[in-house]
Amino acid sequence: AEAAMRAGGYKRLCPACATEHFPRTDPVAIMLTATREKCLLGRGRHFAPGMYSALAGFIEPGETIEAAVRRETLEEAGIRLGRVVYHASQPWPFPYSLMIGCFGEPLNDDIQADLSELEDCRWFFRDEVLMMLAREHPGGLVTPPKGAIAHNLIRAWADSA
Repeated sequence: AEAAMRAGGYKRLCPACATEHFPRTDPVAIMLTATREKCLLGRGRHFAPGMYSALAGFIEPGETIEAAVRRETLEEAGIRLGRVVYHASQPWPFPYSLMIGCFGEPLNDDIQADLSELEDCRWFFRDEVLMMLAREHPGGLVTPPKGAIAHNLIRAWADSA
């Protein structure tokens, strides 16, 4: 018999034996690489028009959060990171992920974007990011909406001056 969803999809109940099944949760590192003056944002092909966001990727089995942040940033943008600092987390209902938000300090500036993963990746200065957050960028560029951990990371950095 097919298991029935319960608790808003957070568990399934087997009607034959009443066994409760809980979905696995996959950890995802989401990181804002930033200096005092600028931050690194990327644009995925599936993003809404004009949207740029923090980079992100799944944490591999046996990998630390810090190692995943460094690996994903290097793979997606060609940027090496030094210090990595945890900021906040956010559960993501599908595909049952736990987004682990961090800040990373870049060791180099020259972006080498992985165009198989990103449509674009570039540095943004604080004044431009503030316009993006306010939805007032002259080029129509925006950040993810309030409520998303990417927005939280970008806002925390933009307001830290």
